[in-house]
Amino acid sequence: MTNPLRIASSGADATQDLGRTIGENASAGDVILLTGELGAGKTCLTQGIALGLGIEGYVRSPTFVLMTRHHGRLTLHHVDLYRMGCAAEAWDLGLDEQLFGDGICVIEWADRATELFPEDCLWIHLDYGQDPETREITLEPGVETEYSRFNKLLGLLAEKPPFHKGGVGGISPPYPRTIHN
Repeated sequence: MTNPLRIASSGADATQDLGRTIGENASAGDVILLTGELGAGKTCLTQGIALGLGIEGYVRSPTFVLMTRHHGRLTLHHVDLYRMGCAAEAWDLGLDEQLFGDGICVIEWADRATELFPEDCLWIHLDYGQDPETREITLEPGVETEYSRFNKLLGLLAEKPPFHKGGVGGISPPYPRTIHN
């Protein structure tokens, strides 16, 4: 993985706004892999993605049911691997149908089964920021940016208000960039 885009989120609303932008620009076949500690905002980001896909209703983490499906502009396959002991357990769930289906697949705790995912995916890591509300979010395509299906999205996020607020500090493309929201 190369070329990360770093965004500083000011709180849950900003994290959901980021997710909404991702959802609005999602294409069938997209695989979005989320990592981060408990409470870092993986489900919050997924809720924003669902909003961007036009999904109505509340989206919650499928920690105990493992997978949920929500219908909007595209189908959102929402997977949570927190309770999985190994990649084989995740695969036995029928993960292949979600990964290679007709909608988009968002997987929380994706670091528990890294070997299962297609190379052209988008890794998003959420870290706690300097205060309880803020988050440091790193988006990184699984392949070189110029070949990734996510190249356009990363460019859009780098330029789109409010994600470009705070500037890129004189750092020019290609990434990495740090963006404050």
